[in-house]
Formats: sequence, C-alpha cells, structure tokens
Amino acid sequence: MSQPGTIRIGIGGWVYPPWRGTFYPPAQPQAQELAYASRHLTAIEINGTFYNSGKPDSFRKWRDETPEGFVFSLKGPRFVTHRTELAAASGALDLFFSRGVLELGDKLGPILWQFAPTKQFDEADFAAFLELLPKNAGNRKLRHVIEARHGSFAAPAFGELLRRHGIAVARVDDAKFPAFDEVTADFVYLRLRRCAEEEPTGYPPEALDQWAERARGWAAEGRDVFLYFINGAKVRAPAAAQALHQRLG
Repeated sequence: MSQPGTIRIGIGGWVYPPWRGTFYPPAQPQAQELAYASRHLTAIEINGTFYNSGKPDSFRKWRDETPEGFVFSLKGPRFVTHRTELAAASGALDLFFSRGVLELGDKLGPILWQFAPTKQFDEADFAAFLELLPKNAGNRKLRHVIEARHGSFAAPAFGELLRRHGIAVARVDDAKFPAFDEVTADFVYLRLRRCAEEEPTGYPPEALDQWAERARGWAAEGRDVFLYFINGAKVRAPAAAQALHQRLG
C-alpha cells in the first residue's frame, strides 16, 4: 500500500485589509501577517507572480518567515501563458525561473499556469509548451499545474498530454468556467471559488464535509493534495480553510 499523501489547505495571498479583525487579530502588525497566516494554515497561493516575477530577497524573506512544512504555490507569469504561440515561451520561462522563485527551497509548491478564458486547445502547441516546463531544479522535482478555462480543453488529448508529463489539471469550483476532474499526476490541485459572505465558514458545512472526504480519498491513494479557497467572498476564505483543516484533523 502506498504512503498516504499530505493534504495542505490555504488561501490566496495574505495581504487583504478585510482580514484584519476577522482573520488577523485587531492589533496584529501588518509586517507579521505572513508569519501569523502560515501558522494557522498550511499553504498560500501567490497570485502576484502572475503580474511580476518578484525578487530573490522577497522569496528568501517569505521562506524564512514561515514554519517548516509550509508551502507556497505560485501562479506563473502572464508573459508566459498569455501569448499566441506557447511553443515560443522558452525564453520567458528561463526568465521567470531566474528571478528568485527557487529561493523558496523546500517551500516551493506547485506552479500554476493559468490560461486566458479565450485560449483554445491546440494539441501540437500545447505539447511543445509542456516539453518546455522544467522538471527539476537541481535535485528538486518541480510540480506544475494547468488551469484551462476554455471548453476546447475537454479533448481527450489534453488529459493524455498531462498524464504523459505528470502535470496536474486544476480542479476549479467556479460556475463561470468548465470543470476538469481528471487525475493526471501524483498530486491534486484545487481552487475553490464559491465562498459566500452569508456563510460564516464560506462554504456550507455539508459542502466542507464533502471536500474533506474527497481530499482524504486522494491522500489515501498516495497523492498530495493542495486545496485553496480563492476569491468568491474572499473575506471568508481563511475561515473556510480553517474549518476544512479542522475536519481533516
């Protein structure tokens, strides 16, 4: 029997003024918010790298402020994903990985490549892009996730390509975009986007129970699970993450 996978639950970012007094204690200094969040959650997805690749000093600072076992997922930059020809992204990928993301060390989790809703599936171009994604950094394996938001990605060839490369497809709980439920890698990556402000825990208790059960199932198969509460009523995201974490013990 395979070793059970690890389940990590988190939120998108950590700087959000409405969390002050709801998630963060009222007197919590802003400079200590990452330290606080990383001791009440087990992962954070960084959206800022979609717009700006960041600096080595920032990644080192985030690494050092967070406890052992904590993980950051990063959203890959739009100058890689939002281009007509993905097969020509080699230079852009090299640039992204040269700007300090690897300073996170063991705290670097999966890298999310989110495509525009208008981006359609082109098998040859997409296959070339997956070939470009680095598989390792030194002796460390890199994990990649694809978030496709156009219905054309429902093609069987999409899942086959991901399985061939061991790349996960993002499971996004959002009525606006198609859902992709295949398991194509040794880990599962979820972005839950339906938090409601009228729900104290973002999602109704029965929905959290269901997500907890699914996460346990994947972990029992030996897959690591990364689950983030993203957007929706963002003010409820930390409460949702903590409520799910409690259900999973």
